[in-house]
Parts: sequence; C-alpha cells; structure tokens
Amino acid sequence: MSNEENTTGSDDVLLNTGIDPEIGKPAGGELGISLDSELLKNIPVTISIEVGRTSLKIRDLMRLTQGSVVELDRLAGEPLDLLVNDTLVAQGEIVLVNDRYGMRLTQVVPKSERLKSL
Repeated sequence: MSNEENTTGSDDVLLNTGIDPEIGKPAGGELGISLDSELLKNIPVTISIEVGRTSLKIRDLMRLTQGSVVELDRLAGEPLDLLVNDTLVAQGEIVLVNDRYGMRLTQVVPKSERLKSL
C-alpha cells in the first residue's frame, strides 16, 4: 500500500491476534496477542481516593443535613486507598499542593495482588 492510498493511518492494525486469516489457525503455531502501547495509553480510567466506608439505613440517610457527621470505618491517620476502576492500586496520605489536594503514595500494591482482584 502506498502512502497515497493510506494518508490517515486509519487502516493501521492495532490488535494482532497472531491468527492467519487464510486458515484460521495461529500463525507460526502460537497464539499471541500484541497491542499497540499508544492505544493502551489513550484508554480512560476512573481514579478515586477512598477515605473510608460506612453502611447506613435509608432512615438514617434521610436524616442527614448540613453539618451532620458520618462515621467511617477508618481511624484518623490511616492510609487512604487509591482505586483505579475500583481496583486497589496503592495507599497513601493526603497532601496539599498549591491550594489543591493530592495524594502521596506510601505503598503500591504488588502487581500479583492487583491481578487477583480482576
């Protein structure tokens, strides 16, 4: 294919399953999947920081007003959880940087532990 035929690059193959389309079997005898790293870098994820959790009855939830205090399951000073798509990735502490909140990571969950929760 010449550059004139494909100037946008939209026909680039990003996922290679390693399967020969002619015979429907793995090329070279192995089934391998390779992904373009740039494709992976552009996938959006949801990151959240969890201070703690609690469970309330609807009756108690409806009684909450401005100034109400909700008790969480963690003690003051315990590390916060950093979750990526609801998977625990790290723990850390809250920091203030230029009038904005941030999180300093103090412990990263090992890859093997993260894979167990998927």
